Amino acid sequence: MTPTDTPADTARHFRSLHEPGRPLVLPNAWDVASARLVEHAGAAAVATTSAGVSWGLGVPDSERLDRDRALDLIARVVAAVRAPVTADVEGGYAEKPADVAETVRGVLAAGAVGVNLEDADHGGPGPLRSVAAQSERIAVARQAADAEGVPLFINARVDTYLSAVGEAGDLLAATLDRARAYVGAGADGIFVPGVTDPVIVSALVDGIDVPVNVMTGPGAPAIAELAGLGVARISVGSAIAQAAYAVVRRSAQELLSAGTYAALSDALDFADVNALLRTDR
Repeated sequence: MTPTDTPADTARHFRSLHEPGRPLVLPNAWDVASARLVEHAGAAAVATTSAGVSWGLGVPDSERLDRDRALDLIARVVAAVRAPVTADVEGGYAEKPADVAETVRGVLAAGAVGVNLEDADHGGPGPLRSVAAQSERIAVARQAADAEGVPLFINARVDTYLSAVGEAGDLLAATLDRARAYVGAGADGIFVPGVTDPVIVSALVDGIDVPVNVMTGPGAPAIAELAGLGVARISVGSAIAQAAYAVVRRSAQELLSAGTYAALSDALDFADVNALLRTDR
């Protein structure tokens, strides 16, 4: 993107990156340094992971982070990269639909052009919000973005598989029902974490009329295989953050037990990291 691009220009460009069969690949970041590294590796866009962001700011995931701190982090990431940024805002950091709209306005003010909005109901009577309740939240988010004149990409996350909502044989039908309702409410894409089985992924792609996002990781089909199924977006959620924290634990344990340093052998060069974070680049 260029300095002269408007938020609407950036949002339209981000939308154009979602091509079934040529998926947008998003190695999720959680702070400025990881966002710069992701962009430097060649990512066409930068996506945040709510879990990684929350952990980095000292709180658990699942709607424990307050909106102001989340928006501040989004703004910092946007300012640090040239690529479009899409933000994982969990359920909108809000109980009421009207407050979801406030979050969306904050995301746009921070400069991001996409959001993940999930239907998990942390602390609610059930694992997921009702279809009607989540559809209302998506519709409010759509209206708030449209009022700002920015075609925000709303990636509606369907947590049926993560939460095992419904009988095993009905999970696909329940997912498709929710996906269609969310698209009708204004979602631009559907994200179904917890599914990498090619048969199910193919059924989701065939049954949903907007770009489908799959979350991958070790053991999942390769990107080329998912592309062949028609997936339009691939992300890894908190996996990279988890791997980074695993290095912290291994290194600390090794230093404090064996007194050796093998876990640090693949560290990035100090000068390279410093150069990556220069503001005059």
